Amino acid sequence: MIHYRNGRVVTVDPENPHAQSLVVDGPRLAYVGSDDGAAAFAPDAEVLDLDGALVLPGFVDAHTHLVEMGTALSSLDLLDVRDAADLQDRLRTFAAERGDAERLIGGRWLLGPLAGRAPDRHLLDAAVPDRPVYLHSNDMHSMWVNTAALAELGVDAETPDPVGGTIVRDDAGAATGLLLEMAALGLASDFLAARVTDGDRDAALRTAIDAYLRTGVTGAVDMAMRAEDLAALERTAAAGTLGMRIAAHWLIVPTGDTEQDLAQVREAVAQAERLQGGPIRIAGIKIMVDGVIDSCTAAMRAPFADGTRPGAIWPLAELEPVVRAADAAGLQVAMHAIGDAASDIALTAVERAIAANGPRDRRHRLEHLEVVGEDSIARLAALGVVASMQPVHADPAIQETWRASLGDHRCERGYPWPEITAAGARLAFGSDAPTAPHPPLPNLFIASTRHSAIDPSLPPNLPHYALPLAQALAHATGDSAYACRWEDETGVLAAGLAADFVVLDTDPFTEGPDSLLTAQVRRTVAGGVTRWSAE
Repeated sequence: MIHYRNGRVVTVDPENPHAQSLVVDGPRLAYVGSDDGAAAFAPDAEVLDLDGALVLPGFVDAHTHLVEMGTALSSLDLLDVRDAADLQDRLRTFAAERGDAERLIGGRWLLGPLAGRAPDRHLLDAAVPDRPVYLHSNDMHSMWVNTAALAELGVDAETPDPVGGTIVRDDAGAATGLLLEMAALGLASDFLAARVTDGDRDAALRTAIDAYLRTGVTGAVDMAMRAEDLAALERTAAAGTLGMRIAAHWLIVPTGDTEQDLAQVREAVAQAERLQGGPIRIAGIKIMVDGVIDSCTAAMRAPFADGTRPGAIWPLAELEPVVRAADAAGLQVAMHAIGDAASDIALTAVERAIAANGPRDRRHRLEHLEVVGEDSIARLAALGVVASMQPVHADPAIQETWRASLGDHRCERGYPWPEITAAGARLAFGSDAPTAPHPPLPNLFIASTRHSAIDPSLPPNLPHYALPLAQALAHATGDSAYACRWEDETGVLAAGLAADFVVLDTDPFTEGPDSLLTAQVRRTVAGGVTRWSAE
């Protein structure tokens, strides 16, 4: 046994909210309470003095993409480019540094620095004309490519748009180099995935896991699991180096054919049954009901500022049988629903699945909910659907295009976390890495202040939607664990649960939420084992 004593322990357990000591017995907590009580409980335990440090439950990232995150951490990061010329300069430098790379991968670009210029292949060609370039947008729902990339993708004037996606074209019908939704997430991403080796995936996964453990994350839910990424997870688990708790949702892509869609659900069921009881769990399926606001591809009740109003990637008629089948099989259904019309569609599909399959504990989820009607929030709560949201998406530094795309009163109800909890719904926090930074402490800063973690000098984004820090912490730990049925395993610090916790060098409860931007993790313990230590 190990007795971690003399700490300020915030347990997120309503029955025992604060403690001084934790006694760890193997992978679990045997005692959570006072220093004297712990000493009496385990008098022969090894003692580790915390010297008054803050101890929190290990964070559970309720929505991430592990292999993509690890890949992005070693790719060209374009989030802070100043303008198009700066983007080109960085791309040239990146290309020179990777002279032997067959193709160049980057991401996190925003439309704002382009000053109204549409992303097109010619701008990239001017920097790198001789090798394919693939640049994911910050929200990962668009991909900007050069002419060489279009050529190797086989995209020309005759190439049809994939189901649920758009190959943007100029007036002459030629592809501009901008791929939207399933043209990016399917056509281009599938092409790139087929050219990644198992070694590449294993290395990317290791990078992601190490990055999470360094920042206090002890559990994560991968929200777009594919066969090749699952194989990497299984190889890592077999090697005994997983180091954290992993659940996943199997990605279901639209095919336009109901039987093919249902075949994907059956594959998810088979994978869930195969992995049952192991270190990796398939919790359910993931469906992209709509796109994103920045690219004007989200499904909205009213048009965007430019007059467009695209339909859903999954119309209700195609979505309903998939949700019903997954629900009947006992899988959780996680639906990406950013626009207010998308949440309407998703909730209707859940209602019909419940009517068809009968009452039980389901915990289906809506992901993102950036613009959601008050009526939909009430429906969400009544149905027991979890709202899975990411405070980092509300960072004021990335809101310019978001707000311009809406252009009206809808901007004033973006990311309405308190409305969701007030309605009685469960709210789980994650990062959606790599569309946003993965560290949980800046995520908590945004949640509790609505200020920017990228540029704290900016005005807050709808500050009346900020949450008390204790509530934000609960959404990032206990509620995130509940969202994937881990509440009997982790998420709070209580005797009998997993010894998953993090020790910080700063106490934001006494120093204030601004200290979250500079706080560092001193130690991360997962399953009773120290997985990361600053020492």
